[in-house]
Amino acid sequence: MTSSGRYLVLTTSNDRSLGELEAAVLSVLWDSTAPLSVRDVLGRIQRQPPLAYTTVLTVLDRLHDKEFVIRHKEGKAFLYSPCESREAWLGEQAARSLKAASKHKSHALLMAFLDSAERADPDLLDQLSALIEQRRRRRSP
Repeated sequence: MTSSGRYLVLTTSNDRSLGELEAAVLSVLWDSTAPLSVRDVLGRIQRQPPLAYTTVLTVLDRLHDKEFVIRHKEGKAFLYSPCESREAWLGEQAARSLKAASKHKSHALLMAFLDSAERADPDLLDQLSALIEQRRRRRSP
């Protein structure tokens, strides 16, 4: 969610995009430690005016069709869980953005990413460097 209280619209290739309501519902599932029913999700979404039960049900069905969530039946209701963590999703989005950059512009994109990361948290560059070094050590024989 942004500082204005609005949810970001997230987009990927293969038409796996998330609209505002889908992002809001998925955020509720990511914040939960257990699978949630439609009613549970409805109770946790902070929106004005409040959403209808059928709206949340439709959004969860769309997320299931797009393979963002899994569901299993418990009694008469389905319980929903995200297919991947928020961190895995965001990491995938960052990797897709970097891959989508043309070869001659990838250096500029990486530099812009590092500049943004450093502005957001100066210690982040050290963390990134340590993770890259750790990954390199694991790959080398």
